[in-house]
Amino acid sequence: MKNQLASIYRQTTTLSCNFTIMDGPGNEQGQQPRGGGRRGARMRGGRQNRGRGRRGHRRISDDIMATIVDHVVNHGLTMAEAGRRVQPNIGRSTVSSIVQTFRRENRTARLPQTGGRGRLFTPQQEEAICTMVQANNAMRLKEIQRTIIEDNDVFENIHTVSISTIDKVLHRNQMSMKQLYRVPFQRNEELRYQYVQRIMELESSEPSHNFGYVDEAGFNLTKCRRRGRNIIGHRATVDLPGQRGGNITMCAAISEHGVLTHIPLIGPYNTQHLLNFLETLCRALIPDDERGLFREDLPKYVVICDNVSFHRSNIIRQWFVTHPRILIEFLPPYSPFLNPMEEFFSAWRWKVYDRQPHTQMTLLAAMDAACEDITVDACRGWIRHSKRFFPRCIGRENIRCDVDENMWADRQERLDVRRQH
Repeated sequence: MKNQLASIYRQTTTLSCNFTIMDGPGNEQGQQPRGGGRRGARMRGGRQNRGRGRRGHRRISDDIMATIVDHVVNHGLTMAEAGRRVQPNIGRSTVSSIVQTFRRENRTARLPQTGGRGRLFTPQQEEAICTMVQANNAMRLKEIQRTIIEDNDVFENIHTVSISTIDKVLHRNQMSMKQLYRVPFQRNEELRYQYVQRIMELESSEPSHNFGYVDEAGFNLTKCRRRGRNIIGHRATVDLPGQRGGNITMCAAISEHGVLTHIPLIGPYNTQHLLNFLETLCRALIPDDERGLFREDLPKYVVICDNVSFHRSNIIRQWFVTHPRILIEFLPPYSPFLNPMEEFFSAWRWKVYDRQPHTQMTLLAAMDAACEDITVDACRGWIRHSKRFFPRCIGRENIRCDVDENMWADRQERLDVRRQH
């Protein structure tokens, strides 16, 4: 036995003498290293890789641990050989720990994590918190905290909770802080109900009624795209005229047959300008051979517009009296989702931006040309989308408005218009 130990000792000594141990770049053991006798460079975070420079703990998967046990127990490999057979390589001491655990407890899988504190809220309670925020988007974390503590029904077991815990619950449920959009609280459910009833009666009555939608929108030279791209760290810029110029207002009308007519002019629209527009619209709606005829079998036309004051002036009302084949209907207040012209002008503005007008005359031409780019299918899609709110108006539902997320409550709703482009 002593002879065997002596032989092993001699072999170990011989092997250790054959290796050159490097203490630093270009310095062999026994030589004086640079830096006044200091052996090696001090690593960041302290000596021996402690602190920030220390390598993190390597997590070994259950499959690799099972493979190591198979190599050692079934195939008779040494622990060092088994550690070199897997990727990444594992040290002998780690292999020894895995094998010893297998022999003591007959397992290779990692034990489930234990200890620590579990979640404070149950899934039902987290859902109740999300419901609070959905009901009141302006609710602060302190208000949520106070509501939870005072609630003896759903949160009966919660006696204290921190604001940070509530914030984590909201983030876990994909709720974040964002800008609040102001939504008018006047809903006018009854006026919406009456409007939809009137439109449905006209659609089903004889002779047939064709519907057109009229609205105005302003534009100037300083309007452009709000977002762009550039190299990270550099601003995205766009060249604009130094003077914004006067506002140019576009009045347009659309129907199931596309854009009926459009007239841009410098400055705002008024009663006289609207009269000129209606005369142009009348010529576009009624064929030449039918003008001046008032037979019962001829189709009628319904102009739908919003409640701007000059739309309801006596002069405008008198014009419709003198043109009995053209009727006028007004949209209920705070109901942009019933007006397809909102989506028309949204698409039209982007087409004006693409032409990059820099003078008022060029802007007028760009506004005219952008209307020509609006397709018939797009107009039909916008009209069809506005009519999807009719059942909710008949049910006198409280429909929110002026917020894109509320106008498009379901992503599938976008498909109706997306197919048209």
